[in-house]
Amino acid sequence: MDTDERGAGRADDRDVLAGARVATRLPAQDLDRARRFYSEKLGLEPVDERPGGLLYRCGGAEFVLFRSTGVSPGTFTQMALEVRDIEAAVAELKRRGVVFEEVDVPGFRTEGGIAEVEGNYPSKGARGERGAWFHDSEGNLLGIGEPVY
Repeated sequence: MDTDERGAGRADDRDVLAGARVATRLPAQDLDRARRFYSEKLGLEPVDERPGGLLYRCGGAEFVLFRSTGVSPGTFTQMALEVRDIEAAVAELKRRGVVFEEVDVPGFRTEGGIAEVEGNYPSKGARGERGAWFHDSEGNLLGIGEPVY
């Protein structure tokens, strides 16, 4: 690490974001509706709020629902949560009224809302992952994953 004229540490320009925390931002056209969905369906409550935004914390990470006039395309995973038991998580969320996506395309198929995903990041030490996806009340596509060891 280089030092500035005061001798204080200065991060290398290449790793300026390496120590940053990731904080997902999800758009919501109706923040009250989104708050109800995240509370009633997912069991999550905001830990803080400000006009136009709700802050949530899960497992040491944060995400924000923010009031937006834009519409989420919902065609790709915008946020994923890693769980220890995907079958239990999916069953509980279904019980609460969450509707999971069913996919059947060459090389990728869900059964009961859960797909087997081959491969994973080597640093996780897993040989694959099981995943499930659903849309929130605002059209954001959310995923749930469980590493397979």
